[in-house]
Order: sequence, then C-alpha cells, then structure tokens
Amino acid sequence: MRRAILVTGLIAALALPAAAQEPAWRETAIKQRIDPASLSGLLSAEALRDLAQKGRALFEARFTILDGAGRPNATQAIVPTASRRPAEQAFQRLAGPDANACVSCHNEPVTGGAGGFVTNVFVSEGFESADFDTLDPQFSNERGTNHLFGAGLVELLAREMTADAVAARARALRQARASGEAARMDLASKGVSFGRITALPDGSVDLAELDGVDADLVVRPFTQKGVMTSLRQFTVNALNHHHGMQPDERWGARWTGTADFDGDGVADEIGTGEVSALVAFQASLPPPRETAPDDPAWRKAATTGRQRFADLGCETCHRPALPLESLAFADPGPVDMAGTLRQGDVATPAVYDLALLDWARTLPRNDKGEILVPLLGDLKRHRIADTRTAALGNETLAQRFVERDVFMTAELWGIADTGPYGHRGDMTTLDEVIRAHGGEASESAEAYRDLPEAERSALIAWLKTLRIEP
Repeated sequence: MRRAILVTGLIAALALPAAAQEPAWRETAIKQRIDPASLSGLLSAEALRDLAQKGRALFEARFTILDGAGRPNATQAIVPTASRRPAEQAFQRLAGPDANACVSCHNEPVTGGAGGFVTNVFVSEGFESADFDTLDPQFSNERGTNHLFGAGLVELLAREMTADAVAARARALRQARASGEAARMDLASKGVSFGRITALPDGSVDLAELDGVDADLVVRPFTQKGVMTSLRQFTVNALNHHHGMQPDERWGARWTGTADFDGDGVADEIGTGEVSALVAFQASLPPPRETAPDDPAWRKAATTGRQRFADLGCETCHRPALPLESLAFADPGPVDMAGTLRQGDVATPAVYDLALLDWARTLPRNDKGEILVPLLGDLKRHRIADTRTAALGNETLAQRFVERDVFMTAELWGIADTGPYGHRGDMTTLDEVIRAHGGEASESAEAYRDLPEAERSALIAWLKTLRIEP
C-alpha cells in the first residue's frame, strides 16, 4: 500500500506543468524546466533532436547557487547522506562539489569528450559516509574523465547482454527443477563469456564460477570499474557529486521526505525532465570511428599495426565490434535501480530511437541485420594488474565490491583524442599504458614489449586513427 501511494504521488508530480521561463538575465543556468509528461513513448526525430539539444545546453550550463549548486548539508554519497560536519568550502577538489558544469571535465576534444589530468575526480566507495578532505588513498580513488561518445550504444549493448544472462539463468533453473539435478550452464552473450552458473533443484543458484559480472547478472558498462548501470544513474550521481545539483528523483521528498535535502534553500533543483534531457544528449552522441590518415606512410603503418593488435591477442578483451539488435533507447531503462527513475514509476517510458540520427546510417551490419558497434571492448571486468605489473592496480579503496586490481575493459574507440591514459590519467603515451597491462593481459603486454620497435610504432599508428569526430 505504501509503495502504491509513493508511485501514485511520483506520477502525479511528473504531470505538473513546466515552470515559467526565467528572465534571460537572471543568474541561473536553468531557464525553463522540462515537463516530463511530454516525454512518453517513441519520440519523433525532431523531438529527439530538440530534447538532446536541451540536454546539451544543460551539459554545458554553469550551475549557480540560484539553481541550487552546492550541497552544504549533504555528501557526495549515492545514498542520500547528511554531512557529519559543516563543509569548510562550498566547492573543493576532493569530495566535491568540484565543478560548475559537466563540460568543465568532459571537454576534450569537444563537449562530451574526456578530460585532462587537471579534471581528475576523487570517488569514495560510493554508498555513504563520503566526507573526506585528504588525498589519503584509503578514503578515495583518483580517476580520470572518460569520454561519452557512443555511450547510448554502449548502454544498449549492456541491456541486451543483461537480458541474455538473465534468460540463461531462467533456463538453468527450469532445467534443474525438471530434472531434479543441478544444471550447470555457460553465461555468454555476443561472444563474451561471463563464466558459468549452476542452478539447483531447490531454486537456488551457485554463482562461484561467475566471471566479470555482478551476482545479479546486470552488465554495468560505465565508469572505470564498471559499476554504473545506465546513463541515467551516472547522471543522477554526477549531478549531486560534482555540482551539488540534486535530482529530485533521489534526493526529493519521495525518498528523503524533504524537497531540500542539502539545506541550501533551493528545493527540487533538478527534475526528471532535466535528467531525461541530459540522458538524451549523452545517448545521442555519435560513436568514434576509425579514420584514414592523409599521410600514405601512416596509412601503411596503421594497416600493419591493426594486424599486430590481433596477433598479440588484444582482441580477447578489446573486441573489434559487438552486435546490437535494436537502436531503441528506452528512458528510464529496464534495469535502473532504486533512487533512479524506473520504468514502473512512469506510465510509458520515453523511447529515443537512435536509428533516426544521421550517424546511425553509417554503422555496419552483419548478415543477421544486427548493428556492429565498433567499440573495441567487451563490457566485462578483468584483473588488469599483478604484483609484477601493478601500475593499473594502484587503488587502495575497493568500489562497489569490485576488487582493487579489477577494472572494466576500456573501449578503445576515440582513444586517439582522449589521452592521457590509465585510470588515473597519469600515463602520457599509449606505449606506456600498453606496457602497464598486467594480470589477464600480461602475456599480450609482454609480447608487445618483445616486438621490434617498428612494429610497436605501427600498432600505435593504428590506435591513433581511432578518433572522435562529431
């Protein structure tokens, strides 16, 4: 009964009309709220472009205290958490808020891109008790800024892979019940193996052989650790953490009992409509692509380098492309979690059909008609460091139960435009970060180190053709 009242109240809140437009000269970044009731069902190409443009404006907006920037009585934690002590500064580079705009960090080579070392952020274990004002690595991890180009395609791949894994678990359970014996089943999707599960006749599942995915079988494709499920979850978290702009779908009255959880005097700082626009902008960003250099010598070297990349076994994790069945991006998505707007919270989710965008027509397809997403990744976590080669396992604090030396495979598309490299952004060349691979990638890294200089150079020449070109 309580949940029914909450959901009814949320839907009623979503139906409220958008606020009146602010005067152009008022020192606010948000001039007009976006009515979430207008975002339902399949959006036309024109409506999608308009929403994405509004999202871009919000992504580039420099939020002010009149918008609600800052969070004097709240921490960066994912779970709404009140500060244990007053913040000495409204903005600070450690626990944040640490930026005025999304584009303050996501700006290289253009809006939505990556960021240099100067834009590094500090992240705690994430859930609560996130006050810290020290560089001591036992309190936070320092991370570089990832680019967002092709992010809509990445999330769609993760959704389909999650659906495949969940369906495999259901098959195993049916088989175990029918046979009365344990049913051991491989978990694989789009050619990527996530280990095995064993279903038991009593309905329980042994997950000891899972590999690179959480126990709930949800593929979480975002952040270096692979701990964010969706662009919406990432956006909601980042608005609070980096800007002190608190989305009401998590920090509002439904979950916290107040419209001004951070106590800055501004209620309902970011509505579900604004978050949806930010998601639409990020999901609509075109994927990076492989370019053909004008220099003939570079083209020749890149051809050789592409082959060496395969020869070294790099494609085991950096898969050239993953097949995608559908370009229909539902928002909210099917596996968003509590504290983020979910499909059950709205009458009908909005659907952004990425096929309506010009760049979608350039994506290759396989003989089944599936879109081939050339991300050079596998959306899976791997152990990437060991005692001999520890540079990429340099974090002290585990995050969301993911071990310190385990990270998501970095998608290589766009890598030519998104240096520096490594999780902390402290490696200035591609050669450095390749040599730093340990753990599951140690054999490939060692083989790279053993190549003649000309062949290592050729591999770099190919990587430097993977560009972000809006």
